[in-house]
Amino acid sequence: PSLTSKILHANLRLRTLVVRDIERRQPSGGRLDLLLEDVEQGTRYEVEIQLGAMDESHIIRTIEYWDIERRRYPQYEHVAVIVAEDVTSRFLNVISLLNGQIPLIAIQLKGVEVDGAFTLIATRIVDLVRLGTEEEDAGETVDRTHWERYASAESLEIFDKVIAMIHEAYPDVEPNYNKSFIGLALNGQACNFMSFHLRKGQYVLTEFKIPRNDDTTVRLEESGLPVLTYDSTYSLYKVHVRNNDIDEHRALIQDLMREAYTSYMT
Repeated sequence: PSLTSKILHANLRLRTLVVRDIERRQPSGGRLDLLLEDVEQGTRYEVEIQLGAMDESHIIRTIEYWDIERRRYPQYEHVAVIVAEDVTSRFLNVISLLNGQIPLIAIQLKGVEVDGAFTLIATRIVDLVRLGTEEEDAGETVDRTHWERYASAESLEIFDKVIAMIHEAYPDVEPNYNKSFIGLALNGQACNFMSFHLRKGQYVLTEFKIPRNDDTTVRLEESGLPVLTYDSTYSLYKVHVRNNDIDEHRALIQDLMREAYTSYMT
């Protein structure tokens, strides 16, 4: 297991990978071969290793254990990893279809003898599907007039107050109006450490781009701000900001703004 984890460490190109468990018992009665964790990113890798060629049961078992672990420990990101000596074209097509719906990596691990020495060669056959960013999916650029037609007067007032708070700390940051959302720009370049979705209501859906952490989560939960969810795909805390929140929770909103800016710029 130690050698295998080192090989996977190199193949997954992770910074700090630790072995959390070996032959981890599952409620279903099976055992997960390896549970690895990138401690810096808070991502866990459920790894199943198979001798010989990949087969149906190997794929099903890998996905089953991944699903069990992600349900038991939702505070982490989870990635299923299939390791086999031979990834045949038949099953390569199957796991390629699954990838994108399920975060999945397939690695072919072959043993070879070179000059009398035995070594292992790992090849990443299927990689994680790279998810697009909001910058890439921003859509058509518009001006403020578009949002004045689309959003309520109160939501625009709330938005303007939040922008004024941003200007207090970062005078060069300006709104960047897109058709699907309002982002931010710095020196003409997208700088979406915060983004906004305005509706015909009495709030603004405000997104803070902050890696999930317990302190921020607890502080938001205890604040009284209406927190919708954490979007792990884009690392966003999603909050409904109402007019009264600008005064009642000003310090918290400013702290989230600074944390998002610092995280985005580093």
